[in-house]
Amino acid sequence: MFRVVAAQFVTCLVVAAGAWMIGGDRAAVSSLLGGLACALPNGLFALNLARLGHLSQPRAQGNGSRGAAAHALALLVGEFVKVVLTIGLLALIAWTYKDVVWLALIVAVIAVLFMQAAALAWR
Repeated sequence: MFRVVAAQFVTCLVVAAGAWMIGGDRAAVSSLLGGLACALPNGLFALNLARLGHLSQPRAQGNGSRGAAAHALALLVGEFVKVVLTIGLLALIAWTYKDVVWLALIVAVIAVLFMQAAALAWR
């Protein structure tokens, strides 16, 4: 899962470099911010999943169905927090950064999200 997040950060940097070559500094910053708004919550989610996996290792035999339900709930809550954080970061960018190049930001968001799907499918 950390390889997927690393691939997302690399994709964010590559798209920002392309945006800089095509559209200049404002496009590069917009692209970088949009990519990071998607990659950072995914990184936090991956850290949370790793922490949950590490915490449940010693007690794996005795948990039973309650342990599985707790993990499912933690996964659901973590995914919800990831989506809310991504939307919140994108709203914060739109609200605070007045020189947003929307095309660059949207392309970066799409590229980072596609990289998540591609990295998971490639694995």
